[in-house]
Amino acid sequence: MWHKPKPKHVKTCLTTLLLLIAATTVCQQVKNTSYTNQAGEKLLRLEFLLPLNIKSAWELFTKNEKLKTWIAPVVHIDLKTGGYMLTNYDTSKNLSDSTSIRLGIVNFLDQELITLKVKLNNFFPPAVRNSDGNLQELIQFRKTGENQTRIISTMVGFGTGKEWNDTYNFFVKGNIWTYEQLLKHYR
Repeated sequence: MWHKPKPKHVKTCLTTLLLLIAATTVCQQVKNTSYTNQAGEKLLRLEFLLPLNIKSAWELFTKNEKLKTWIAPVVHIDLKTGGYMLTNYDTSKNLSDSTSIRLGIVNFLDQELITLKVKLNNFFPPAVRNSDGNLQELIQFRKTGENQTRIISTMVGFGTGKEWNDTYNFFVKGNIWTYEQLLKHYR
């Protein structure tokens, strides 16, 4: 037999349900918060929440076995200042293959920041490749709760002109897709 719920319980249940829906939605969305800085340089900035403590979130970016679950099936990281991350999206290739992507590790602060030096490969036009000396990705980790970490990825060092605009747009789409792959593990 159905009993009419008391208004207090309905309100509590609805509030709890709405909070759960909001938390789930927030944790699973990559937000593009890109902007142009005061020097007129484009910054590609993406943010999202991971429903993990900061230690676990850090490991997703710094441990080989964790990186393989979302960034690329073939990957190796040598986490140290002057180290590197190698990735390849083709499981039939190894990390010494010319199609692998190498990102230098400029610096890192445990569970706070990783700065990667982006070296463009032959996919990009020569004029862009020859002027990518300042292209970097800064990945910040911010504890927002006991089991919640905000990831802020900011790419800096883009040049100007049509080829650089195309490169910027490539990274907008590619980086959003990559971070969405990470978030799929938490849907």
